[in-house]
Amino acid sequence: MNIVYLASDHAGFTHKEKVKEYLENQGFTVIDYGADTYNEQDDYPDMIYPCIRDMVEKPNTKAIIFGGSGQGEAIVANRIPLARAMVYNTPNEQLIILGREHNDANVLSIGARFVSEKDACRAVDIFLQTSFTGEERHIRRIKKIDIVL
Repeated sequence: MNIVYLASDHAGFTHKEKVKEYLENQGFTVIDYGADTYNEQDDYPDMIYPCIRDMVEKPNTKAIIFGGSGQGEAIVANRIPLARAMVYNTPNEQLIILGREHNDANVLSIGARFVSEKDACRAVDIFLQTSFTGEERHIRRIKKIDIVL
């Protein structure tokens, strides 16, 4: 996996830009759905929805989305079939590991008001480097989520 999708609203804009530069410096192809400039009046669904809609169409890719708390962005992402978004707005990195290992999360939603840019880059590393365990119990649970769709 070499492609990472990004999107943010105004509250996550500077974090997105920092993570974008960080990922590109590591050789990732970044597909950026905006915001392209800081605009306090923008609405996160306008960027998050198309980003996640397109990400799920490309198997084995991941998205990182940003907002003030990360909550609203994750809600939008999780409305899209096959998206499994998790929120990171606390310094507990174990949440990211468990989200990947147990839930095969393919979207990381970062709360920029609660996570520094440095910690956001660290979270991205953990998210992209942690694999889904593939254990039967986790696969079974994910299939039950997909049935709801």
